[in-house]
Amino acid sequence: MEITVQWIRTSWTKESRGGEAASRRNATPIGFALPPVETITSAHVIRMQERDGFKPCATQEDPAKVDVQLREADGRLRVFPRVQPLFALPPRPRRPPAVRLAPGQWVRWQLNYRFSSALGIRGWSYWLDTFNIAYGPVNTDVFLSSPTVFIDEQGALR
Repeated sequence: MEITVQWIRTSWTKESRGGEAASRRNATPIGFALPPVETITSAHVIRMQERDGFKPCATQEDPAKVDVQLREADGRLRVFPRVQPLFALPPRPRRPPAVRLAPGQWVRWQLNYRFSSALGIRGWSYWLDTFNIAYGPVNTDVFLSSPTVFIDEQGALR
């Protein structure tokens, strides 16, 4: 069965926490059209960074590099994003359970992070990861629609 992975990472600093810069950041998309020649063996990865004015930069990458566990069993796809940065905030002591998708369904899962630089010299930086994962054949604009399942695992970042 086909699995389509889109990973969007938006990153910023305190400069985009308020005002016009925050408005630009908050207006960034959480879903993009897929490239016309999407292959089952690659993930559509989009990076949007404050230093580039949150302009989307898309690449194709190995799905193994995407921080999400994908496992097919009993005709369903189990989806569960990994939380790798143990030094990041907010703490996530109780996470939602994995999502099990039936063919034709897709999930949008969002997680956010706050990091401090070494010794706190450069201040805080932030990430928002959005994982759009579809199970089964899809068209190129699938992630522009409403997901079957939406998990908002964003915490307060202060």
